[in-house]
Amino acid sequence: QVQLVESGGGLVQAGGSLRLSCVASRSIFSTNAMGWYRQAPGKQRELVAALTSGGTTNYADSVKGRFTISRDNAKNTVYLQMNSLKPEDTAVYYCNVQWGWSAYWGRGTQVTVSS
Repeated sequence: QVQLVESGGGLVQAGGSLRLSCVASRSIFSTNAMGWYRQAPGKQRELVAALTSGGTTNYADSVKGRFTISRDNAKNTVYLQMNSLKPEDTAVYYCNVQWGWSAYWGRGTQVTVSS
């Protein structure tokens, strides 16, 4: 069973930065795609950023220019660098990785941005 473990969340003031990490229990070299999602209280889970095996990135309009997704194959890790954080970025952030037809989720890490 593949495990994804997120870390790096926390409490930060508006305008601050955080870097989330997602470590996979298997090599991410052969992944189809990786992504970060978030879910705020009372809202549906939404895609924040995605990175395909070919290196194409995709961002939600609300985070474009502020967030950056990246990967380190040697460390089996996908990152989400979040800058200029806003209170509306407050949510639980989840990592998602796809190998073939299977997709796996982490348990999430809480990000809270105070105004």
